Amino acid sequence: MDVYFATKEENNKRREEEFLKLSPGERLLSFLRMISEYPLKTECKDGVHPNHLKGNFVIKKKDVK
Repeated sequence: MDVYFATKEENNKRREEEFLKLSPGERLLSFLRMISEYPLKTECKDGVHPNHLKGNFVIKKKDVK
């Protein structure tokens, strides 16, 4: 793992450049890997996710056993 010391803008530009160097298929796999590692909140008030109340698009992660 590399450690970079830069401003937010510099880091965003570096990450974007690294991402754009990937082939389209690699970009998709990278995106899917990223969202699969995103922590999920399982607790919702009244059983309704806050994004449903806002009308936002919600992607549900399917548990694979």
